[in-house]
Amino acid sequence: MAINSLKDIYLDQLQDIWSANTQSLSVVTELGRAAENKDLSEALIDGGNGIADGIAEIEKLCNDHGVKPDAEHCKGMEGLVKEARAHGLSDEISDADVRDAAIIPQYQRMVHYALAGYGTLAAFANRLGLDGDAAVLKKCLDQTYDGDRRMTEIAMTGGVNKDAAS
Repeated sequence: MAINSLKDIYLDQLQDIWSANTQSLSVVTELGRAAENKDLSEALIDGGNGIADGIAEIEKLCNDHGVKPDAEHCKGMEGLVKEARAHGLSDEISDADVRDAAIIPQYQRMVHYALAGYGTLAAFANRLGLDGDAAVLKKCLDQTYDGDRRMTEIAMTGGVNKDAAS
């Protein structure tokens, strides 16, 4: 797609976040299965459900604008997914508590990519006067922030980091 306007950037970035979400969904599911801590596992399962919801919302927006959601491949998320597998699911991590502590930053790195994407897209939609799109993207952004805060809570006060340090 030729990029000649803010609308073109907006559509390109919709496709990018769709690709990013699609790639991250499988590894978040794997991280959820690997997590020993019940709260962490549940948060990752909920995170996967949120990612799936985001995929569906972005797909609808793409279709509304007449673009294919899968026309872009997000290389940024490709790298983050590779890192999550290497550092959160590594066979070299033999202690379950240490694995749980390693999973959290891998998940949060992917979440932070999504936060940047949703925030930028919401700003573009607002500027373009796409109020319906902006509302959808703001909802996705808010839910993603909630997931990030929940993960921080699990690490800090939920005992994951404390257990890994023992």
